[in-house]
This record gives sequence, structure tokens and C-alpha cells, in this order.
Amino acid sequence: ALEALREVAHHRFDMVILDLGLPDLDGAEALKMLRGITDVPVIIATARDDEAEIVRLLNDGADDYLTKPFSVEHLSARMAAVLRRARAAGAEPPSRVLRVGGLAIDPLRRQAELDGAVLDLTRREFDLLAFLAGR
Repeated sequence: ALEALREVAHHRFDMVILDLGLPDLDGAEALKMLRGITDVPVIIATARDDEAEIVRLLNDGADDYLTKPFSVEHLSARMAAVLRRARAAGAEPPSRVLRVGGLAIDPLRRQAELDGAVLDLTRREFDLLAFLAGR
């Protein structure tokens, strides 16, 4: 999950399909971290079908939720619908710089600056900072 988050921060994606059962990070936390660095549309695709969890994840920033098992046609139709809505809404590209006070975070370059000075951060520190600043 952390490697995928780094990829999303470095490259532009049209959409993310997120499974909640990730080996190195809870999918709900991954969604929160994604929302800290990008507005890319996210579809949750998982075997979990608890209604309270579905509602929470949709409120936390997921654009759609799909319960396994599902067909390729079903997934394709959901992806097309989410992309239509994102384009109609004029979603911001994922490379935007996040600014909080004197802090500037550029997810595309994976660089953070405080009052114009570049911060020397590890990958995990950058991910955590971007996540917290996005909240």
C-alpha cells in the first residue's frame, strides 16, 4: 500500500481501485492518506459488506464502493460512471501543491518546504506529513 501511495504521489492516475485488505496498511488508512495527497477518484473494491463501514468510507472520500464478487462488466460500468462525474466536476489534477500556513507539499515531486526551505524527510515522514496536512 505504501509503495502504491508513493506511485500516486509521483505520477498522474485517472483512478484508483482500492482493496481494503492490504498487507502493509489498512485500506481505510490508505484512503485517508490518498485524500491527503490527491483528489483522484477512488473506487473501493472489497469483500467487506458492512453498511456502516461502507457509509464511513464514502464519507471519508471514496467515490464508489463495490462488494466482491463482481463481474468485469460491473466494474467497468462503475469506473466509467465515476470518471464521468469526476470530469464533469472538473476534478483537480493529483499534482497540485498543498499549502498549510508556511508549509508547501508537492506530491508530484515528493517535496515539502517550510517557509521556502526544503525539508529533508524520509518517505514515511513525507507520507505522514502529507496525510496530516491534507486533513
